[in-house]
Amino acid sequence: MTVTLAPATIDTHTPHPSTPPAPTVRRRRWRPGLLAAGAYLILLVVAAVWPTALAPGDPLAADPLGVLEAPSAAHWLGTDHLGRDVWTRVVHGAGHSLTIGLAATAIAVTGGVLLGLLAGLTHRLADETLSRAFDAISAFPILLLALLFIAVAGPGTVSLIIAIGVATLPHHARVVRGQTLLVRRAAYVEQAVTFGLSRPRLVARHVLPNVIGPVPVLAVIGLGEAIMIAAGLSFLGMGPQPPSPEWGAMLSEGRNYLQVAWWITVLPGVAVTATVVALTVVGRHWQARFDGRQR
Repeated sequence: MTVTLAPATIDTHTPHPSTPPAPTVRRRRWRPGLLAAGAYLILLVVAAVWPTALAPGDPLAADPLGVLEAPSAAHWLGTDHLGRDVWTRVVHGAGHSLTIGLAATAIAVTGGVLLGLLAGLTHRLADETLSRAFDAISAFPILLLALLFIAVAGPGTVSLIIAIGVATLPHHARVVRGQTLLVRRAAYVEQAVTFGLSRPRLVARHVLPNVIGPVPVLAVIGLGEAIMIAAGLSFLGMGPQPPSPEWGAMLSEGRNYLQVAWWITVLPGVAVTATVVALTVVGRHWQARFDGRQR
């Protein structure tokens, strides 16, 4: 019996070496909300630093013949109950509100960093005492704490700044304390202690630079919160007093004319809201980039 074998098939095709995949090019996505927030903040800074570039008039100039005029070409945002131009007052009020917010945030950040470092670097008893104090202060609403402080110290711009700064300080202190507890256990810090580096130089060169990373992000978000609280307290008569063109004071002055001249109150309120939203959007974006969740 004859068996016929089929000839073997030889694959003469030579495989090409595998080529690495082309690198993926990340395209930066345009975020209209972020761009709008940034543009508004730039406009806000211009209004605070150079208000006459946007509104060359006098925010305190009254015109008895032009009382409660609606928005028009002569007065973009109308006039108030004393005939003062609302647009001019809103623009010039940006400097007052931004100054109060920046000063209060500076107090909160400076005190928070110092107390947070102290709590994270000292003995357990001092740490526990400061931590319980932070928790106790944080348990109360910020607006209530500020009201209590102003009730003791008296109304005014300086009291308003200190009250907001002290009321918002514990949040920054708790974040810095947590970062300090992580950094003090790091290998490079223990090695620096082994080499005999003094405590002040250790804190200045190794601890502080690695602790304050999230602080600017919190400061940007906290600035919007401080401006909002300042406007609320000024509305209650605890901040700058009339005729100051501060946004909260303008809200308080115009609340009695809502039915006949809504623009006196609504437009300063829009300025406060837009400022808080813009700062929050920029702060959240910065926080996402800091955490590595966004490129």
